[in-house]
Amino acid sequence: MEITASGNTIKITGNIKSVSDYQEMKSVVDSVTENHKSIVIDIQDSISITSSIIGFFNKLVLKDKIGLSMRVGNEQLLELLDDLNLTTLLGVRKG
Repeated sequence: MEITASGNTIKITGNIKSVSDYQEMKSVVDSVTENHKSIVIDIQDSISITSSIIGFFNKLVLKDKIGLSMRVGNEQLLELLDDLNLTTLLGVRKG
């Protein structure tokens, strides 16, 4: 997994699958949310995300009141998020 941030947009390429991916993503997101109350997560090609990342995103939206918009490039991940009823909460759309 590779992660980059520009302004309030966080771009992720590659598969999200390990604990170190979660830690790296959390670190980048935390630094971006210090200056922005609304962020865009652009997951270009990952086929899945870990439950710890889903939990972290839920916390951002529900507890920290961060506006989250997620662009997902992979149809399988899009369907997974829809099956988990996270589409509305996480602002998921095809990207």
